[in-house]
Amino acid sequence: MPLPPIGSATASEATRFGKRIWPLLLAALAIALPQATRAAEPLGRPIIQCELNGKKVTSDRLIPECYNKEQRELNTDGSLKRIIPPTPTADELAAKEEKDREAKLVLATRSEAVRRDRNLMQRFPDEAAHRKAREKSLDELRIAGKIYADRIAELLIDKKKLEDDRYFYKNERVNKPVPTQLQQKIDANDALLEAQKSLAQNQVAETSRINDLFDAELARLRKLWGGAQPGSLGPLPQQAGATAKAGATPAAVSAQTPDAAGKTTLK
Repeated sequence: MPLPPIGSATASEATRFGKRIWPLLLAALAIALPQATRAAEPLGRPIIQCELNGKKVTSDRLIPECYNKEQRELNTDGSLKRIIPPTPTADELAAKEEKDREAKLVLATRSEAVRRDRNLMQRFPDEAAHRKAREKSLDELRIAGKIYADRIAELLIDKKKLEDDRYFYKNERVNKPVPTQLQQKIDANDALLEAQKSLAQNQVAETSRINDLFDAELARLRKLWGGAQPGSLGPLPQQAGATAKAGATPAAVSAQTPDAAGKTTLK
């Protein structure tokens, strides 16, 4: 409504104006005050409920007596906001930790299998490359085997000579004490011969083991070359190439041979 001109309003006009404006101001306040009050109010506290001994228990915080039960947090309108699971026991926590460890171990094992399968395919892009590696490993073993065989042959020749010398003291007609020096040589020869035979037997077993590893590796490679996904073939066999390299290193074949004084020297 138009306001009266300043300075020209009479007392009666001012009274009539006040009677008209006050109802409007009161109505505006009636609308604004509830909104301001609601805006100034703090957010409502949570509503937590659970079933305890067949009764519904309600609180504005987690209920200690219901820690082993499911608790429900509600909105102010009574609708479900979230479900709070029971607090796990020490045994449950330990079981979960164990399960998590097992899951991590399975993941790590698979990741390692994937890595090794990829490395295997990179080292051996085809069967010819794998066959070449096998032959190289077996060649090293064959060299070791020849060294053992040659040394055994030498020791057998020495043994024959020593037995001939011993025959002079021990035969069908004579039974004299064998000289200490000669007996030491015979004993040393027997010990060396037994050691070399043991090394030769180990070399044969190592050759068989390396062949088995290469066979298992080749079977795996054929599947990978055929399209199998790396890490999908189960546990990996021990890598044949690396094992063969370590196992094929011949042991020291320097035989100990007694000298004239009965002492042993390297030969």
